[in-house]
Amino acid sequence: MKKPIDFSRLLTVGEVAHRAGVPVSTIHFYESKGLIASTRNTGNQRRFASVVLRYIAVIKVAQRTGIPLEEIKEALGRFPPGSKLTAEQWRELSSRWRASLDERIKKLTRLRDELDSCIGCGCLSLEECPLRNPEDTLGAEGPGPRILERD
Repeated sequence: MKKPIDFSRLLTVGEVAHRAGVPVSTIHFYESKGLIASTRNTGNQRRFASVVLRYIAVIKVAQRTGIPLEEIKEALGRFPPGSKLTAEQWRELSSRWRASLDERIKKLTRLRDELDSCIGCGCLSLEECPLRNPEDTLGAEGPGPRILERD
């Protein structure tokens, strides 16, 4: 018969890495960026509360959607460190990211659709190219890719 899981037991960095499916270096990186926190035992070894696994899962999902680490840190920082996120807190956190994700999806969709006819700048389709900027008229609007970054 299996022994019940002791959620109060602190985990080593190796256990966290294994259970989270990331390298130990990722755990150290997340900690150095203030995304997760550890305590130290009497031998000065890192120990993590099991709730850190949930935080790492949230971080990984957010990163996969393209949310920058600084934005993830800011969002997680709204809650007490090491707290278990409730369903309500998760809804709040995810709704804050929704608008940003919707905007990113809109821009990527437009970019994909506008580049469909692009044959790789040589450019044999200058009259139809969505990136065309005769006389550099868009330079007056400022630096960077003005066409691709429009709203």
